[in-house]
Amino acid sequence: MEEKTTMTAVDIERGGGAGGRFPWKKQVYVFFCWIFAAFGGLMFGYDIGISGGVTAMDDFLIKFFPSVYHRKLHAREDNYCKYNDQLLQLFTSSLYIAAIFSSFAASVVCKKFGRKRTILAASLVFLLGAGLSSGAQNLPMLIIGRILLGVGVGFGNEAVPLFLSEIAPVHQRGAVNILFQLLVTVGILFANLVNYGTAKLHPYGYRVSLGLAGLPAVFLFFGSLIITDTPTSLIERGKEDEGIQALENIRDLSDVDIEFKQIQSACEVSRQVKTPFWNVFKRPSRPPLVIGILMQVFQQFTGINAIMFYAPVLFQTVGFKDDASLLSSVITGIVNVLSTLVSIYAVDKFGRRKLLLQACVQMFMSQVAIGLILLLKLTAAGSLSKLLAGIVVGLVCLYVMSFAWSWGPLGWLIPSETFPLETRTYGFAFAVSSNMLCTFIIAQAFLSMMCSMQAYIFFFFAGCILVMGLFVWKLLPETKNVPIDLMVEEVWKKHPFWSRFMD
Repeated sequence: MEEKTTMTAVDIERGGGAGGRFPWKKQVYVFFCWIFAAFGGLMFGYDIGISGGVTAMDDFLIKFFPSVYHRKLHAREDNYCKYNDQLLQLFTSSLYIAAIFSSFAASVVCKKFGRKRTILAASLVFLLGAGLSSGAQNLPMLIIGRILLGVGVGFGNEAVPLFLSEIAPVHQRGAVNILFQLLVTVGILFANLVNYGTAKLHPYGYRVSLGLAGLPAVFLFFGSLIITDTPTSLIERGKEDEGIQALENIRDLSDVDIEFKQIQSACEVSRQVKTPFWNVFKRPSRPPLVIGILMQVFQQFTGINAIMFYAPVLFQTVGFKDDASLLSSVITGIVNVLSTLVSIYAVDKFGRRKLLLQACVQMFMSQVAIGLILLLKLTAAGSLSKLLAGIVVGLVCLYVMSFAWSWGPLGWLIPSETFPLETRTYGFAFAVSSNMLCTFIIAQAFLSMMCSMQAYIFFFFAGCILVMGLFVWKLLPETKNVPIDLMVEEVWKKHPFWSRFMD
């Protein structure tokens, strides 16, 4: 039995039941399935990037947060506290409250109706939220729009990484899944460019910024009409003929019997589980659940979203003017995109663990250096010299660079590939909701933390990064080139620590 399983893994690794080349039209279709689904990342990234730029616009503050605007004008004596306002932070973080709960709803929709329809629903709800946010006339209307955006993000972030991991050949799974994070970084960069332009459009530039969130949702909507559902999802829902047809459409040989039988076997095991949601908490399910949740928690407590949400505010704090701070955010956005391209090449070549460990060292050093500069040189009423401010931007770029080829994409990849089929959608929902919860905490608390902790906030994140490195070194298994439905046999049962949880 072990010999048969090993041979299946090797056969699939050589091509996923698809070892030869296939017609260019099919290649184009498969590529567009990947790209159109990955537009869910563009939708998510645009919102991450747009929030910080909008909250730094005077017109937006005058309309919705006049007390913050007046504090900004008259409280120059404290660089760290002039943006500290719970309602202003709620504008950013309310989206993630909604996403926490909607990701669990999305897991049910994903399992019952498939990945494709869940992606379609995500685009429609997000489009509605973008329209409401852009046209908001008061703060409650603005927050409701943000909540609808959160529902769209919860559905998209649940379905898209699963879709990409299930549709990709095993030897390309890392690279294909990272397309989601690549589009996240493109969305952040696009948002920074939009903010840089709309900051000069008075008095409604912020409405343009918020309204353009609908553009990636439109792409995702039309893409969801074109893409196939994953073979795993179709076979799981009893549509075996459609499932094998989908396999033939996305693999490079018509002979897909090996992979089809493997998915069938996983689906048979899945159907025997009567309470898949509660099975997530049983002992054999704990390794992927713990890994999935901790990957998301650590991803956020690197401090990345504190920088991405509030980059313009942060750069204003260290002495840049409004335009210069937005331009600096554009620079970090470009670094983010280019570095994510590195991970697409490296993840299936070097593996997940090496990228994560290298990044921990680089991020730790960057955060400590930023903290030291601000601690020693930035007073509450002063500003950094141009040289030191430029060094801070450079250190932020080094930090973003390492995050973008490691914890950014791998935080989504590893949880999406490690759960067995019977608990995959529910287990991944816990991972997504953990991400949204930690994102909410960071978004809601960062400006207040910066006000109370000042430069020491960067040492706080450096401490978190140190813990992350120890976690990867001791507890994270390598999943490179392991078929997604053989993770239990090939990874968890062979790991020196997690094997004790396996039956």
